[in-house]
Amino acid sequence: MSKLAVILLGLLLALSQPLSAAEPPQNFAVHEAPVPVPDISFQDSAGQPRTLTDFSGKVVLLNIWATWCVPCRKEMPTLDRLQAELGESGFEVVALSIDRDPDMVKQFFAEIGIQHLALNIDTSSKAMFALGVVGLPTTLLIDAKGKEIGRLIGPAEWDSPEMIAFIRGHLAAN
Repeated sequence: MSKLAVILLGLLLALSQPLSAAEPPQNFAVHEAPVPVPDISFQDSAGQPRTLTDFSGKVVLLNIWATWCVPCRKEMPTLDRLQAELGESGFEVVALSIDRDPDMVKQFFAEIGIQHLALNIDTSSKAMFALGVVGLPTTLLIDAKGKEIGRLIGPAEWDSPEMIAFIRGHLAAN
């Protein structure tokens, strides 16, 4: 085998490997050190109060979204599949709608067949402002101690092999 063939084979193997936890997926901005996250308040599907503290000890992927946001609607099934894939391993996808009408969110979840995500709503939109969200969707990766590891502004394929490997890397570190 020639040197060139060995180099090309090595390059192909390297490119086929998933990203490590140290290499965030495209557009995912990771902080140099985790930063505090305000303990935001919202409601569950029954209208009961919830906070981020309720998820202490878990790595949380907090997705701020709305039913009127087209990219949010498109990525929601990928978040549902991510929760199905990693939800039992100290990880939780918290999809937080900023819609004012909880029934619209329930109807949307039913229409697209969401099965693994809990319904969470902040009808006041205060959480969005407290977190410094400038566009929808915005997703924060929060460690088990409640600190933000990083965030992604815009839609993503949350169930892609690269994203799952990235999140698994952070699960292993917690």
